[in-house]
Amino acid sequence: MGIRGLKNIRDEYDVIVIGAGLGGLTCANMLARRGNTVLLLEHHTLLGGLAAYFRRKKHIFDVALHGFPVGMKKTCRKYWNRDISDRIVPLTGIRFDNPQFQLETDYTKESFIKILIEKFGVPQEAVAEFFEHTRRMNFYDGDNSTTRELFQKFFPGREDVWRLLMEPITYANGSTLDDPAISYGIVFSNFMDKGVYTFRGGTDLLMKMMEEELLKSGVDIRTKVLVEKITMENGRVTGVMANGEHIRTRAVVSNANLKRTVLEMLDEEAVPADFRKQTEKLRVNNSSCQVYIGISENEKIDFIGDLLFTSTAEKFSENLMLDKNVTSRTFSVYYPSIRPEHNRYAIVSSSNARYEDWSGLTEQQYRADKEHLAEDTLDHLEKYVPGIRKKIDHLEVATPLTFKYYTRHIGGASFGTKFEGLEISNRLPERIPGLFFTGSVGIIMSGWLGAANYGVIVSNNVERFLKNSNG
Repeated sequence: MGIRGLKNIRDEYDVIVIGAGLGGLTCANMLARRGNTVLLLEHHTLLGGLAAYFRRKKHIFDVALHGFPVGMKKTCRKYWNRDISDRIVPLTGIRFDNPQFQLETDYTKESFIKILIEKFGVPQEAVAEFFEHTRRMNFYDGDNSTTRELFQKFFPGREDVWRLLMEPITYANGSTLDDPAISYGIVFSNFMDKGVYTFRGGTDLLMKMMEEELLKSGVDIRTKVLVEKITMENGRVTGVMANGEHIRTRAVVSNANLKRTVLEMLDEEAVPADFRKQTEKLRVNNSSCQVYIGISENEKIDFIGDLLFTSTAEKFSENLMLDKNVTSRTFSVYYPSIRPEHNRYAIVSSSNARYEDWSGLTEQQYRADKEHLAEDTLDHLEKYVPGIRKKIDHLEVATPLTFKYYTRHIGGASFGTKFEGLEISNRLPERIPGLFFTGSVGIIMSGWLGAANYGVIVSNNVERFLKNSNG
């Protein structure tokens, strides 16, 4: 994808975008559409960030858990093109299987209301009030309550209900019961609109279509380019040092990790002391483990659901969801209907994880623990796909160290920063004129839809800055 290295680029650009996650891609596309010269730099060989893919033998694997709200259709139609939007299709088989309950849903509001009332016996009034409350939630209300307090208010003591409502969102954006309720409510309400959707054709096709649209808009794309520094003169951004070369620009948009952007890409003296201290205190979100399971060419699997939220834990526990001894995992099942051009089956197991549990291991222990995770995952998958070991011809594990290697995120963070990162991101252009951020901040911004929409918001802010700097 793109041209590798810094070949045939301009001496100066209106905007340089660092990182090709969905936020950076969408921001670059919008700025170029408006007539700005834009250079998109990605240190990996592929575009997409955590919405990327990789190939092994004859298999194609999407990197991360697939599934996003229906709003992605509108976002892609408006800010990309109709062809991309038309390939976004619903996933209808969402299954939960844990010691407290087993059920299947299409993850729509109507389905959840019925489940809460009929299966869990929650009064209809409480269910209606909960859905109305989460629908109205927004960042500007200043509601400081936690998700735990939100659940306790509407479903006091009902940890089984909490589990149903919380586990999928924890997988989607890393949020916990003690994070701000707003970080839960907005994501939950988005999914409750019309359920869970995915991109028909896989992220390999999505990235190809997005690259074509970027080139059509006039974006210069360069991969295998590592940005070492953001340069400044007279208190404002002037360019970047990338692969040892200086490229001038009027504005920089970072789609990298927020802490790395402020604390590593900028010289220390360029960052106001109070702002630097605030950024240093910023908490990054947790990371992930993935087990990629390729089904042999001549093997098929029966329909077992699109997403399986499974757990052996007796009760919902965030600590157990992060524990290295995995009890909770989600299986994303890729049928030929999802990637019809490929016509193969694949399964990806996702589990939340702590970076520190993997970072201090010896090389020998690291390999052994990866092998244990793979075998343990197959043991659990056997319940849903009997004889799974005889059906596969490829097995591969990604850990938080893998995510750090490819994304360069501090701690291999899969979901950006905690909620307080949103304030730092918003204030960044004020404290460092000409520098903007569109990565995953404040976990309401995580996921495909949030990332793309945040890219649009930031593109509007950059556009205003460019116009004002001209005047």
